[in-house]
Amino acid sequence: MDSKELYAIYEQHPVITTDSRDCPEGSIFIALKGESFDGNQFAAQALDKGCAVAIVSDEQVYNDYHGNKQMILVPDTLQAYKDMAREHRRRFDIPVIAITGTNGKTTTKELVRAVLAERYDEMATEGNFNNDIGVPKTLFRLSVMHEIAVVEMGASHPGDIKTLAETAEPTCGLITNVGKAHLQGFGSLEGVIHTKGELYDNLAKREGSVIFINADNEYLMGILPKGVKAEYYTQDENKPDAQVYGKIIACDPFLRLKWKNGQDGEWHEVATHLIGSYNLDNVLAAVTVGLHFELTPEQICHAIENYIPANNRSQLTETEHNHLIVDAYNANPTSMAAALDNFSMMEVSPKMAILGEMRELGDSSAEEHHRVVEKLANCPFDEVWLVGKEFKDIDCPYRKFDDVEEVKAAIAANRPEGCYILIKGSNGTRLFQLPELL
Repeated sequence: MDSKELYAIYEQHPVITTDSRDCPEGSIFIALKGESFDGNQFAAQALDKGCAVAIVSDEQVYNDYHGNKQMILVPDTLQAYKDMAREHRRRFDIPVIAITGTNGKTTTKELVRAVLAERYDEMATEGNFNNDIGVPKTLFRLSVMHEIAVVEMGASHPGDIKTLAETAEPTCGLITNVGKAHLQGFGSLEGVIHTKGELYDNLAKREGSVIFINADNEYLMGILPKGVKAEYYTQDENKPDAQVYGKIIACDPFLRLKWKNGQDGEWHEVATHLIGSYNLDNVLAAVTVGLHFELTPEQICHAIENYIPANNRSQLTETEHNHLIVDAYNANPTSMAAALDNFSMMEVSPKMAILGEMRELGDSSAEEHHRVVEKLANCPFDEVWLVGKEFKDIDCPYRKFDDVEEVKAAIAANRPEGCYILIKGSNGTRLFQLPELL
């Protein structure tokens, strides 16, 4: 059964579930299979609960089913899911903007979404639905009311962006940056660059596509395909022909900036709710997208000034006891260095850093954690806590903890008071549990 035939079934039953615990009446159950789960084993149960159709890849399950509802056998249920999502996306002749990158992709996606919402009925990725299951889920949310879509794409292995782009068929693309993340899956920085660049490769095949690109990023400029329309943003006024130029005014602690459209354009000042100078590029990316889609400078500034970050990404939280800069959703060498640099520049006191280990770095893990400790030696912090086994064997003067539970116990025994505290670490270290205690 090809993708068009599968989609014809979706048109009869336009609700999809991949969770056998959630089976709306008349829906389609897709039996996804992973390393630790196999939806095929729950397909008959899903039909009993209310699904009208089950799509499976296990021939035995298919042969054993003798119920009165439809069960469809396919070679690969995940591929079937993506094929159906692509068919659904093709029903809508609207711009689709794909956003990926090592750091900042979710913040950039939310900024782009906020800007576009000033003029358009937009649809954008919600939460962290940016993988091979999340992207199809996002595409199936498209409806006739939407005028534009923003799709975030994540990757942890070579080929991930290629398959996601083939599913979403974007008309525009934006790579925020490339850096050292998921090295266990990519193998090297070059592997990261190649995989992120798969988005450019996809757009190069599509007539009329547009790439929004940071002209200051040598890695991205080095893989920009010839012949594809590119719109540039930069912090360097000496670079000609950019659509957007930007400068930092201050980070005290929130980022204040100014931007202009073209070298001869008028400067527009924006006061954001974002922490960190590294967010300037994310803002400029959103400005560039907004101008491309004909929003006014006033609309763009209004959207950016009113955007408030969430989900433990560069959030400034004031508690009864401390001022917290919470960036505990993810961490890799590039984002860790940027967070430490930004916190170092903040003119506040006293400063404390609680840093969790960085996950999925493979053979580079020990070296990269040593680099963090070496960098800390030049940071003006009054106290540093290091969390995770990757820090345990490093000789340094900082306090160490095996896990977040030990940190919680330390806080309960002697909570810091009156401090500015940076909380940064990979999501798996669960440092996001700390703010309510501090």
